[in-house]
Amino acid sequence: MQRINHTLSERTTRRAKVLAAMLSLLLLGGIFGPTVASAAPDRSASPARSVPWGGYEELWVPSSMGNIKVQVQWAARGGNAALYLLDGLRARDDRNAWSFETNALDQYRNDNITLVMPVGGESSFYTDWYAPSNFNAQPITYRWETFLTRELPDFLAGYGVSPTNNAIVGLSMGGSAALNLAGHHRDQFKFAGSLSGYINISAPGMREAIRVAMYDAGRYNVDSMWGPPWSSGWIRNDPFVNAELLRGLPMYISASNGIPGPYDQPSTPVEYLNTASGMGLELLALVHARSFELRLQSMGIPATFSFPAWGIHSWANWSAELWMARGQILDVMNAW
Repeated sequence: MQRINHTLSERTTRRAKVLAAMLSLLLLGGIFGPTVASAAPDRSASPARSVPWGGYEELWVPSSMGNIKVQVQWAARGGNAALYLLDGLRARDDRNAWSFETNALDQYRNDNITLVMPVGGESSFYTDWYAPSNFNAQPITYRWETFLTRELPDFLAGYGVSPTNNAIVGLSMGGSAALNLAGHHRDQFKFAGSLSGYINISAPGMREAIRVAMYDAGRYNVDSMWGPPWSSGWIRNDPFVNAELLRGLPMYISASNGIPGPYDQPSTPVEYLNTASGMGLELLALVHARSFELRLQSMGIPATFSFPAWGIHSWANWSAELWMARGQILDVMNAW
């Protein structure tokens, strides 16, 4: 694995255009499971933890979107730091995939940091939308930025988690969201990580590709999120454009080269299809990470970059990268 601790300058337009067009086709296949709905009983009235420090708990947190389920593993020794883990495009309604597709809980079980895994947010990019999606008759307006930066930290403060001592890491859709949220809310987040994230939203073809991907993942209308392609919402949510907001923030950015490795062993036709899709998606993520590296380098903004020698767009690889980032996260958060 090659690890680089430096930053970035100019993107390769022709390659990005070709690969972004590839994304619009590959995302039609998808690599994540279907959304599973679950009822949300109101358990938000009690501020007391029902498990000891270091234990696991599921909370229902009030929000403008209704009660949101949040999976929590409390800091091992009562520390007030938290690590938010954001899901991908096909985020489920019953569980955050970090809790069962990876060993994240085991990785941080003995550390003095609380894992915070919000549930839901399919195709949301964890942002505040302009309106409900009209293509799928969405009953609410997504307000994920408000939830993650106001409602949830205020709620967790009642459990001893600091609203201003947080790290945030996401994969794919969640990777770009992690950098956006950290950039716009520096008072809350002290560290941000993007694993295989699409962090150059303004690259040629990306807006069209995101439109196709969101329609495929739940029939969501992207115009309800950031407006039509010429709207300012697209610029506000592009980490590449807003890189200056990240100056001084410790970051971990990773992407593999799309070559299947030890974790990628397909054996059925569906698995071969998913592997092929994951190869293309990860290659595009690599183009984004490399261009972001040059962008930061040109601005004199340091960050940690990880470019493994193999790996596709898959949970096994993100689990490994979360482990690689663990030391930096715990150092920044003083949470060993």
